[in-house]
Amino acid sequence: MQISKRLRAAVALVTKNNRVADIGCDHAYTSIYLVENKIASKVIACDINKGPLERAKENIAHYGYDSVIETRLSDGAKKITPGEVDTLFLSGMGGALVVKILSQSKEVTLQCNELILQPQSEIFLVRRYLHDIGFEITKEDMVIDDGKYYVMMRATKTDEEQQYTSEAEYLYGAELLKNRNPILLQFLHKEKNTYEKILSTLEKTQSDNSMKRISEVKEQLEYIEEGLGYYDM
Repeated sequence: MQISKRLRAAVALVTKNNRVADIGCDHAYTSIYLVENKIASKVIACDINKGPLERAKENIAHYGYDSVIETRLSDGAKKITPGEVDTLFLSGMGGALVVKILSQSKEVTLQCNELILQPQSEIFLVRRYLHDIGFEITKEDMVIDDGKYYVMMRATKTDEEQQYTSEAEYLYGAELLKNRNPILLQFLHKEKNTYEKILSTLEKTQSDNSMKRISEVKEQLEYIEEGLGYYDM
């Protein structure tokens, strides 16, 4: 089974032999990959849509993994029983939806050993929520796949209070910044160039709306510079 570069990077964070719930499994390619490569001991492949889940069942049967991959029609993790899996795996959705799924099945979330998440937007919301519910982000990675930037993270339950020291760490990831991730560096330079162009355009106009937007863009540029500062340490 072949999966995308971004999914391979996320799967690499899963602890070997864990029982995994693949939330939003679509056609179950990731679920099959987890079993085929002897990463997961069992997978529950969940999707909210009947069509993709039927295709998932067909794919699972084709590869002969019916005994270790179970499919469930489920809105997020609602059909998962607390303690039934070790790992919740969520990818291919926005940060706000990731937070919604985790919060709607909070008891399931809290009884997992790890969360493997790959939010595609508003990643800062996910990082903040994980800290709010007592999870520590122990590892993050970043890749470029088909010209787009993707962040994936592993979070585990902790008794210690979690809080980053700066907004930049929530926006760009403390682990990525501290480890001076080269893909993040490339992303930060790209973002800086984009926001500088926006600022240049806005400063040529004079209106209340543009002044407010200028303030927002300058603030974002400050966070970017703060992020870039980690690479100079």
